[in-house]
Amino acid sequence: MADELDALLKHPGEWLRGVGPVADIVMSSRIRLARNLEKIPFATRATDESQAKVLTLVKEALGRVPSLERALFLELGGLTEVDRQFLVERHLVSREHVVNPEHKAVVIGEGEAISIMVNEEDHLRIQVLQSGLSLPEAWAMMDTLDDELSQALPYAFSPEWGYLTCCPTNVGTGMRGSVMLHLPALVITKQINKVLHAITKLGLTARGFYGEGTEATGNFFQISNQVALGRSEDELVENLQRIMKQVIENEQSARQTLLSSGRVQLEDRLWRAYGLLKHARTMSSVETLDLLSAVRLGVDLGLMANGAAPAGGNGLDRTAVNELFLYSQPAHLQKLEGKALSVQERDAKRAELIRKRLGAKQ
Repeated sequence: MADELDALLKHPGEWLRGVGPVADIVMSSRIRLARNLEKIPFATRATDESQAKVLTLVKEALGRVPSLERALFLELGGLTEVDRQFLVERHLVSREHVVNPEHKAVVIGEGEAISIMVNEEDHLRIQVLQSGLSLPEAWAMMDTLDDELSQALPYAFSPEWGYLTCCPTNVGTGMRGSVMLHLPALVITKQINKVLHAITKLGLTARGFYGEGTEATGNFFQISNQVALGRSEDELVENLQRIMKQVIENEQSARQTLLSSGRVQLEDRLWRAYGLLKHARTMSSVETLDLLSAVRLGVDLGLMANGAAPAGGNGLDRTAVNELFLYSQPAHLQKLEGKALSVQERDAKRAELIRKRLGAKQ
């Protein structure tokens, strides 16, 4: 399993490809379905035996699901703590999923666009990720995958209530759509709280970089629907897509304001961030996210694309910055080093990695 995980190190996941509609603001679009298997106790009443049965059923079903023909099946109990955190950092599992990992697993599709958490809050948490503002495309892929899985596994379903889930807010479609947005201009212009308050009134919720229970860092906000009952999947996708376009327009307007009324101050802020990244000898995860957020804004506004060149001389582009977001995370650093590192060692290695990627003299 270690070799299979190490292979993922060679490339960033789907959510960091930096392509797709409005990719300068929208990192990724995600559709997640909560599903349970009939006649097996849900998580609140699960036993070791029932969870083991779910694992067996899912593993046996994979061969009958065309979309998962070459999928990777990993039992979390057989992984190290660093490997489990590595999966969290790649947004393939939740932070909650890796706690008490026995009888839990993850299924990872090719390219990491598809992942399935087994025995999380529900028996199955099925996820499809697409780069950019691509909710309809993610839903189309999910719709096909869900149909295939329902042929291979017996879902718990009620004609009256829809798909049955552990949490009442997921009953019905069992669907949660979410979009990961980079909103630095709204933060800088102090408009972000007004925007987040507005989306809350529209039935959406905002979370941080790693979803539920996390605070926004690096000016990243994950916005999703709160209720899955009473609306069809198409309606939920359409509503979220429509509101996201409004949030994107607000961010675009804020960026133009910064360029037109405070360009010198903005450029100073962005280049100071770049200077720290290029020359620092130690750097924490949180500081790195904040500084990379500023540099990504500079790249997306065309203020840094030519002036800053990482190793290889290809110019500093969105892909290079996105990769730094990922590879500077604690578990990725330790996987790259091939050993466990203390917090101080990680901070030093993180700074060293960034300097190398930015082409700085060591």
